Amino acid sequence: MNIQTLLAVTDLSVRGHHVLERAALLALEHSARLDILYLPAPGNPPCEASGCRLAHQALQLGQRHGIHVHTTTARTQADLVARGRGVDLIVTSDRTDRRVQALWRGPPLAQLLRACQRPVLVVRRPASAPYQRLLVAVDLDDASRRLVALASALGTKSEVELFHALHTLPAGKLRSADLSEHAIKAIHQESARRAGERMFWLTDSSSARRNRVYAAIGRGDPARQIGVQQQHSGADLVVVGKPPASALGDLLLGSTALRALAASTVDVLVVPHGFQLASGPSALRRMTAVPPTRRRVRAGTAVTAIRPSAASHAPGPQGRRLMS
Repeated sequence: MNIQTLLAVTDLSVRGHHVLERAALLALEHSARLDILYLPAPGNPPCEASGCRLAHQALQLGQRHGIHVHTTTARTQADLVARGRGVDLIVTSDRTDRRVQALWRGPPLAQLLRACQRPVLVVRRPASAPYQRLLVAVDLDDASRRLVALASALGTKSEVELFHALHTLPAGKLRSADLSEHAIKAIHQESARRAGERMFWLTDSSSARRNRVYAAIGRGDPARQIGVQQQHSGADLVVVGKPPASALGDLLLGSTALRALAASTVDVLVVPHGFQLASGPSALRRMTAVPPTRRRVRAGTAVTAIRPSAASHAPGPQGRRLMS
């Protein structure tokens, strides 16, 4: 898969500057188009002369990294969503919303993921070089294979560590069900064996072979174990998937992805399940499709079919097919 379009969101703060630098590095690494968008922090008024300041930052990024940067502005979260649906990757900071309505809408990141269905990279640290080591939290299902493919494509030269946390019942609860120590040990061994087989299935995918891939299995709460493993491995990016959920579901039940984001101190890439790249082949076909031309004719008159011109079917940039 190819990452061809990026949208970096800044509020012109220091954190916003980190976002722009990371997005510029990714655009340079992938030869991708970079759009930078100004959006005020939730609940804050627009910054004075924001257009001028944004244009100045775009000029500096272009000169420093040798890339062309496009600028745009947004007034509301809805404007950001409209722009975000047309890109492959959204890069933003860990934006917080302390207003009352955020209690039932959820954090801005959760809103963005639900509305755009695009991968969102949350930048927390200054960016000075491409990512060196990625920690990919996998659930060992089919969606995890797409997660590994995206991580491998994002960090073209990065080391990739796949991590899965076994979340089995504690030994105390198993003993309360009158299971013997031998039976408890057998249950844990069998779950570890199955996890090992699925991890090998993920590391053997063609998309992961481009990188140096490692695998690790932990035990316990997934969100907490992801943080522990990140500190142990020294990864500078954590990649997590997020199943579809409503705002109420995220609020009441929580989300492993959002809890891992809260517990992490490094950048986090959150990937919604079932996402499609905006510049992928299927998306390009939808955007370039030409509806059939209709015209009125009298009854009994011979009709000549009107077809779109050949130019309308000119092939666009093709992304590589994701492995299912």
